[in-house]
Amino acid sequence: MADVVAIPSHLAIPEVRSYMSVEAARDVISPDTPEPVAVEEQGRSGQSFVVDVVVCSGSSQRRAAAAGQDIYAVTAPLAVEAVARILTGRTRTTGVASAGAIFDAPDCLVALSPHITWCSRWSGRNSRKAV
Repeated sequence: MADVVAIPSHLAIPEVRSYMSVEAARDVISPDTPEPVAVEEQGRSGQSFVVDVVVCSGSSQRRAAAAGQDIYAVTAPLAVEAVARILTGRTRTTGVASAGAIFDAPDCLVALSPHITWCSRWSGRNSRKAV
């Protein structure tokens, strides 16, 4: 949910809504929530995550979703991908900026495909589909 803070910094977004399931929110704030338990050889937990983004503008709608197992296990490949892109000059800007401003989002998602599943859809005027 922290990413919501970064979105308006590089896009003109008049309104941002963020949702989290009651169960997930309860787990985050409860001191009694146990640490995730590894369920496979790589050490990933059985927890799953989904990030589902819908952007509406007039009659057009764009949607992208990413899902995977153990979001914390995805953090390291994501950080390594970001650093590799910065060190090799595959950036759109320099300095302090959100990931969306610095990197080509679809290209990053393709690079992270071994760790997540993702798709995107467009509808409305000038519709196109990409998966």
